[in-house]
Amino acid sequence: MKNSYSTSLNLQNTDFGLLLFRLIIGGLMLTHGFPKLLTFFGSEEIVFADPIGLGETVTFTFAVFAEFVCAILIILGWVTRFAAIPLIITMAVAAIIVHWTDGFGRQELPLLYMGGFLLLFFTGAGKFSLDYYLLKKD
Repeated sequence: MKNSYSTSLNLQNTDFGLLLFRLIIGGLMLTHGFPKLLTFFGSEEIVFADPIGLGETVTFTFAVFAEFVCAILIILGWVTRFAAIPLIITMAVAAIIVHWTDGFGRQELPLLYMGGFLLLFFTGAGKFSLDYYLLKKD
């Protein structure tokens, strides 16, 4: 029982936790990014919010890049901290600008995602990642 509440850090458990976290948050983000990717390459006209005035197509392209490409990079643990930045920005815009008048119920999910990607930005991908294997020094 005493070990259950220990505050000493077990790095192997932390690295495994980061792996699970990356797989889950990246996989869940793909459920938002994959439909956007299909629309991006589809024949339908792109109709998307333009909350910061970049134009619908540019904003949609950025959202596809963040929610699909960066989500895959997060899952793989490759350039994780850099991949987290577009996702943090996208989720901040969704929560703070797009859903500002919709109330907390609509802001909650993008804020939760943003918090998760902020965590990965500060911690990195952990030992079980391409970042670790490609950048480790023998």
